[in-house]
Amino acid sequence: MALDLSTLSETAAALATRDPQEIVALALEEYSPDLGLSFSGAEDVVLIDMAVARGKPFRVFSLDTGRLHAETYQFIEKVRTHYGITIETFSPQAEAVQALVRDKGLFSFYKDGHKECCGIRKVEPLMRALRPLRAWMTGQRRDQSPGTRADVPVIQLDRAFGTPERPLVKFNPLSHWTSKQVWTYIRERNVPYNELHNRGFISIGCEPCTRPTNPGEHERAGRWWWEEETKRECGLHVGAPR
Repeated sequence: MALDLSTLSETAAALATRDPQEIVALALEEYSPDLGLSFSGAEDVVLIDMAVARGKPFRVFSLDTGRLHAETYQFIEKVRTHYGITIETFSPQAEAVQALVRDKGLFSFYKDGHKECCGIRKVEPLMRALRPLRAWMTGQRRDQSPGTRADVPVIQLDRAFGTPERPLVKFNPLSHWTSKQVWTYIRERNVPYNELHNRGFISIGCEPCTRPTNPGEHERAGRWWWEEETKRECGLHVGAPR
């Protein structure tokens, strides 16, 4: 089916409960090779696995904040070699990082909140990664964060990073899946995953801002745990600048 950007919300509603592989296939059919896949966690590798099976070219990129766990860097390499794909890494601007560390130290986010650091280390590199693309895919799920992701559609016009002159379409094929469905897929298909998951980490970000979750806690409880729950987004999907 051809995507009409003027009726994208209606299309998203019609496809809301379709198999994620159908959404991935649609994204590739419409936008390959100008489709990027943002890669960092378990959901993203599920999407890589689905996309590789379609045989159409797409780009994979990862944001190297400079503060990731050693296990995450090993995970990125494992995925690269497992699928035989190129993973483009985007790092923050050195001058911006140096200024932040010089003025506020290495752990200012514990006092000032994480938005400034994430803006430098994640949002600005993402803007560079998305610049040449017409569409991108993410592993967002509605139940990951009820306060901020409960209404994530399977397809949307990205108004944060796209512009009227250069529209950007965002696919969230796993939006209606649960964590259980993601991990069932991973185990059944022997999909690589981050070793930190075996140590109680569910949602994994930068090392200083991620901890294992306790029994009964929501999966995002281990991210920016010192902040109020509804603020636990880094700006990649909520309120990012154009």
